[in-house]
Amino acid sequence: MTTIKDVAKAANVSITTVSRVINHKSEGVGDETREKILRVMEELKYQPNRIARGLVTKRTNTLGLILPDIANPFFPEIARGVEDTANIYGYNVILCNTDDRADKEELYINVLKEKCVDGIIFNSSASPVSGHIKQLTDYDMPFVLLDRYMDIDHLPGVYSDGFDGMYQMARYVLQMGHRDVAYIGGPKGRSACNRYEGFKQALDDYGMTAQKRLIEEGNYKLSGGKEAMTKLLDRGEKFTAVICANDLTAVGAMEILKQRGCAVPGDVSVTGFDDIQIAGFMEPKLTTVAQPCYEMGEVATGMLIKLIEGRELEQAEIKLKPQLVIRNSVKKAT
Repeated sequence: MTTIKDVAKAANVSITTVSRVINHKSEGVGDETREKILRVMEELKYQPNRIARGLVTKRTNTLGLILPDIANPFFPEIARGVEDTANIYGYNVILCNTDDRADKEELYINVLKEKCVDGIIFNSSASPVSGHIKQLTDYDMPFVLLDRYMDIDHLPGVYSDGFDGMYQMARYVLQMGHRDVAYIGGPKGRSACNRYEGFKQALDDYGMTAQKRLIEEGNYKLSGGKEAMTKLLDRGEKFTAVICANDLTAVGAMEILKQRGCAVPGDVSVTGFDDIQIAGFMEPKLTTVAQPCYEMGEVATGMLIKLIEGRELEQAEIKLKPQLVIRNSVKKAT
């Protein structure tokens, strides 16, 4: 059985240094040394006595991850990034799925507190989040916000730059000659409204304004895309392209277009956002915006562990850059 002495000897450090790393006491241990010790622990398959360690450190080496909809293919990649990174540092993860409901968010924050998790990675619902932030703050619980941007100063968070991603997409569609462009967004009040702002800015740069008759609200699900597209077509709106706030919305919109005899992209060009796996396999393959999902989970977990260990964050708010992915669901307007 591997002991702490074996780890210290293999890493060429003192037992005290290994103990500090195991017990998440960062004083006097450099990042390089810490990484080396963690690597040796993994190689030697060293398993510290978690019960004894928890009594000393008042920690459970468990993180909470609150996500709105694990059925959405966008979120499992984030969860994988969280879990992989947590495991590297000796943490386990409890996953909570809220179905985008504020009451379930509140419930799960309380549950995770009762489970004595060391910190929470939190993707908020559409509701005002100030109450949930206060919950976490009152509990003195380290937390990192994830994915859905909130304009609240000094809160640690990791986001993809939705404004920039949608600006890239809308500019591309306009460069392809489209001028009658519909937009299917998310529910009002969601943080993805910054995607809509990117859409509007691209139009503005082309001397255009968003036409209210061509704007519909969705729910980030297939059903929302179907319902929004049905409304646009039933009203007899004329458009040559539709830009959707996420890929599931785009898939739903495309299904209705095809049912109504509209070819994609022959009659109507369609775009998405997220680059979930199906986007590259459907027909036509979906032009979309790739978000760095795994990296978001990875970075958020690293930030949370730093907070748990009492280390300062070099940057409280991190925005990662999305990337335009051009496939064949958009054609030049004639």
